[in-house]
Amino acid sequence: MQSGGWTTLPAEGRTGPAPEWPLTEQTDREAALWEDLWAKPQAVAWEEMDQVLEVALFCRTLAEAERPDCRVDVKKMVRSYLDSLGLSVAGMLRNRWKVGVASAGDDLPVSSAPGRRRPSARDRLKVVPSGEGA
Repeated sequence: MQSGGWTTLPAEGRTGPAPEWPLTEQTDREAALWEDLWAKPQAVAWEEMDQVLEVALFCRTLAEAERPDCRVDVKKMVRSYLDSLGLSVAGMLRNRWKVGVASAGDDLPVSSAPGRRRPSARDRLKVVPSGEGA
């Protein structure tokens, strides 16, 4: 859905099976990434723009970048893909995409203790009146 030049992607993500893998033989890691990516909200836009090949190339590059012996230029390519596919905040802004609000029936994360927050470092500080101490 478009509003004011922005496209709102569904919070629940893309439904249905992932498209067929378009590259040569797929590794197990690439298959896991492929399934995960095609369930994201951004996948709705990728499908509309027929970006199956781009997403597959991102999967392959990301799987390579995860290896300990990976070259720096491969990691830079991953960052570029993240932005161009709208998987980073900068990429979402550049593509003018936003994720819609989850409907009331969606499972939302629930905090364990509503209304309570964890103490911060500031909470542990003690004010010492001047002149006291050493």
